[in-house]
This record gives sequence, C-alpha cells and structure tokens, in this order.
Amino acid sequence: MASKSPDRQRRRGSLLWVALGASLMLIGAGAVILAGSFDRTRTPAPVVSPDAPVNVGADKPGDISAHNSPTLVRNPTQSDNLAVSSRIDTPFFSCALHFSLDGGKSWSLTGVPAPEGEEAKCFAPDLAFSSDGTLHLAFVTLKGEGNVPNAVWMSRSKDGGRTLSKPVKVGGPLAFQVRLAADPATPRRLYMTWLQASEVAPFQFTETGNPIQVARSDDGGASWSRPVRVSDPARQRVVAASPVVGPDGELYALYLDLGGDTLDYAGAHGGRGGPPYGGDYELVLARSRDQGKTWQESSVDDGLRAIERFIVFTPAFPSVAVDGSGRVYAAFHDNRSGDPDVLLWSLARGESEWEGPTRVNDTAERDGTSQYLPKLAVAPGGRLDVVYYDRRADRKNIMNEVSLQSSSNAGKSFSRALAVSSLPFDSRIGYGAKEGLPDLGSRSGLLSDDRRALAIWTDTRAGTPATQKQNLQQASVAFAEPTNPPSQLVEDGLRYGGLAVALVGLLLLGQWITGPESARRP
Repeated sequence: MASKSPDRQRRRGSLLWVALGASLMLIGAGAVILAGSFDRTRTPAPVVSPDAPVNVGADKPGDISAHNSPTLVRNPTQSDNLAVSSRIDTPFFSCALHFSLDGGKSWSLTGVPAPEGEEAKCFAPDLAFSSDGTLHLAFVTLKGEGNVPNAVWMSRSKDGGRTLSKPVKVGGPLAFQVRLAADPATPRRLYMTWLQASEVAPFQFTETGNPIQVARSDDGGASWSRPVRVSDPARQRVVAASPVVGPDGELYALYLDLGGDTLDYAGAHGGRGGPPYGGDYELVLARSRDQGKTWQESSVDDGLRAIERFIVFTPAFPSVAVDGSGRVYAAFHDNRSGDPDVLLWSLARGESEWEGPTRVNDTAERDGTSQYLPKLAVAPGGRLDVVYYDRRADRKNIMNEVSLQSSSNAGKSFSRALAVSSLPFDSRIGYGAKEGLPDLGSRSGLLSDDRRALAIWTDTRAGTPATQKQNLQQASVAFAEPTNPPSQLVEDGLRYGGLAVALVGLLLLGQWITGPESARRP
C-alpha cells in the first residue's frame, strides 16, 4: 500500500493543532462562564399559604369574642408543638390558650384554670417555652367595676399545652403589661417584666414615676426573686416593656419613654379618639449582664412620633429580637414622615451606636397610608423577618392587610412586601371603636426558621361594628431552599482552571501561527 505523502501528513498535523487549540479555548471559556453563572444572592420566591383562623369559635356566628394580642411560641424540644395566647376584650374580659401538635395545621383550646378567691377575669396573658419543653402562662386577674389588675398568676404545662397546672400567685396588684422571657441555655430560668403602678383611675395612671420591673425565677416559676427596677428613675412615663434573652444569657428589655405625653399617660383624652400626641417619644433598650440584678440603658431613638391616641393600660409593644451573633434588633412604628411607617434599628455585639433607622415598608414615602405594629423574628440561619399591619391598598387608610418582609443583611435592606392576609379587614372593629379608639391589640405573633415564617395577627373580617368580633388569623411563608451553590473553592477552580485551559489553547494556536512555514504550508 502506498504511504501518505509528507505534505499531507504535515497538513493533517497542522489542522489537528488548530482544532486542539480552538477546543481548549472553548472549554476554558465555558468553565469561566459557568463559574460566573452561580448567583449567590438569588433566592427562590417565597410561597404564602392560604390564611386560616386559629381560635376555636372563629367560624361560629354565635361566638363574638374579640381575640387579640397573640403571643406565639414554639417548643424547643418538639418543633411541631406550638402555643398561642390571646387577650379577649369583649363581650367580657378574658384570655385564651390554644396549642398545636402539627406545626399550626390545627389548633385546640385549653381552658385556663381560674384562681381560687378571684373574680373570673383572666386578662392579658403571655407565654414562654423554657428550654426543657415546659410551657409557662402568665396572666393577671381583674377586680371590681374598674377592672383593675388584682394579682399576677402563673400556670405551666408539661404536655405541650394540653393541660395547665393550678395557677400560682406570683405578683400583687396594679401590675400592668406583664411579659415573660425564658433563658434558652438555662432550662428552669424565667424572667417576668411588668409596669408597676401605684394608683390608677379610668384610662390613666394618676401618678408619674411608675417603674418597669423585673423578677427572675431559677426553678421554673415556683419562686421568684425580689423585683428590680429596670427603667431609669428619671424617666417618668414609661410603658410597654418587651423582654428577650440573648445567646449568652444577657437580658434585654425594650420599652417606650412617653416623655411629656399626658394626653395618653394621664388619660387627658378621656378615652376618646382624636389627633395623637404631638411631641417625641424615646425608644429605650435596657440590658442586664447579671441575670437582671443591674441594668444599663441605651437610647435607640429619641425622635419617635406617635401615630394615634391609646389607652395607656394596653399600649402597643415595640418588638425586639437577638440573632445568633448577639446583634439586637428593635422595631416600632413612627409618624415622623407624616404617616405611619415601620422602622428598624440594630446594634451589633460590642458596639454602642445603633444602626438605622431603616424604613422597612416599601411603600412610597408620604403616601398617606399606615404601616404599623411590627413583630420581629430571626431564623437560625440569620434571616430577619418583620410582619406588620399594612393599609397600602386602601387610599382611605381604613382597611388593613398584613405584610411580611425579610432581610438577609442584618436589617440594612428588605425584600419586597408579601401580603400574607388573603382579605382586607376593617381597622375600626374592636373594643373602644365607639369612642374612636378601636384596639387591634398590643402585638402580633411571628415564628421563623430557615424554611418558613408563621405569622398570627388580629383579624376583623368576621366582625361588625355591632359584634366587635376579632379572630386570630394565621398564614405561613415558605422559603424554598436555594439550590446548593458550589463552594468558593469549586468556583475558583472552575474560573481559574478555565482560564488556564483557554490560555493553553491560545498558545497552541499562537505556535501554529508563528511556527515554521513548513508547518503551515497547505
């Protein structure tokens, strides 16, 4: 057989060099493009579940109870075990406890035992799960025609809320705004904060200087330390303390200093609606590093503006949360721009200067609609969620919806608002509506983990001005797990390895172009 000519062999070798060089360049370029295609900031769109009522009797026309001010908690030993308490304002003052064993898909009502010797007026309940899975319920009993707090009581549940123990008296009369916080690292340690009044009259504290106080229990609520003053004595009109325990056991209490507001604190409005107080409030964070024995204060913001008049006994609570790094978040509503907005501040561990405020709601500034009463929650992975009442869809600023927004950069910016309520509901339905001071309650509920957020709020869609019925409504937001991106090492390997491969290809082509004439001759 005749052999191939030397010229044909050279031409074939030359073409192979060209093909190899071009292929290596394409492979390298593809690797670089692939490495750059991984978007670490993109997350799948959250999915909102249909909302549904929580409280038993929500769908019964004959039940006209006004459930509001939910506290929502999760059992740290059994994640599907949830509990929510609610304040009931009408047709009579009362309180309720519901529990769930399936993550909120269904709820059951647990009766709250009535303390012996007290009027059957359980009011203003609050909840906390301690780290051993014990559920603690605090409430006050009311006395007389004036419905004045007569005592503070505690019950507990060892079975996730199915049953409650006999109430134990833990506090005396005129304790307002009682709240609970559990230390996640110390199973039997609980804290209770409250506003201790000296004398009251309808709609008012008759004296100034009423302190915010705290007591600690190290035995699951069986006994309590002597009360310690939290608020600075120089602050004469303080209300609405929200406690939380940080990752290292530090105790925080976020509260409002009403400054010179005698309109609300001293009830100068006579329990009737109208323009809000025109001066400034101060949002204050108190911190204790020794289990509540001593306190230091930090001014979060001293330029808050009130959004409405209110009854000082049941004010709106600011919201506070702490993430795993020890960063503290504070949120409340504010009227400084001319209409109510939700504002957020944060304080990094070891810092003394607050960051913010960040305007959370993504409405147009000064659009004439209200966004208010925020509730914060932090997922274990660091995502910060905020839920709040939102009237952006109603130019008359009456009909509420509920919105949720999230931040993945420590509150510097937030995602677009998600409507978690399916129908608008009337903000004018509730206790005090006839006097122009309708009350939707002092707080909402929110739990967040890395997969979802569960919100519970006061909803009036089943009520009328005559019935004043309010329900607890819930919805969850699912955050789909993002596709696992490659590690930085993998990305760098693709990127720089691709560049190297492309460079080899380029060199091969260059050698062919600049090589001996005989290597290129056809």
